[in-house]
Amino acid sequence: MKMFGLTGWSGSGKTTLMVRLIPALTRQGLTVSTMKHAHKGFDIDHPGKDSHNHRMAGATEVLVSSPKRWALMHEIRNDEPELTLNELLPKLSPVDLLLIEGFKREPHEKIEVWRRSVGKPLIAPDDPTIVAIASDGPVPDAPVPVFDLNDEDAIAEFVIARCGLAGRGL
Repeated sequence: MKMFGLTGWSGSGKTTLMVRLIPALTRQGLTVSTMKHAHKGFDIDHPGKDSHNHRMAGATEVLVSSPKRWALMHEIRNDEPELTLNELLPKLSPVDLLLIEGFKREPHEKIEVWRRSVGKPLIAPDDPTIVAIASDGPVPDAPVPVFDLNDEDAIAEFVIARCGLAGRGL
């Protein structure tokens, strides 16, 4: 399974690009899964739902299944450390490409999503894992190729080539 990431400051448009990039890649016949890092706690179930009640009662894992999908929630308790990217990978089913949002300190290759309007500096000059930038405007002194943030097809072609996936799809 090949891995490729999107990174950037909060508000730069990483998720927006991700949801546009997935169909551009799947149109090429690739199977794609995603992994997203959240800096804060998050919930995928809600108070009053059975799965939430099971978790709040102390269950370490809660698996919810239906005819349309299943989800496994694992509660980190007792000051257990957060899992690393490499510890999470075996929990996924194999696909052609795993797109990773966040996990900026991990060593996989990434595209930096950058908007001048966010007011934050480029990460790319100090991070050798960033191999391209996707931006909504010019990026002066960019140390890597720059793509139009709205050209998900060109970005998909770059990712496919970079990951050695050309010819693996349709």
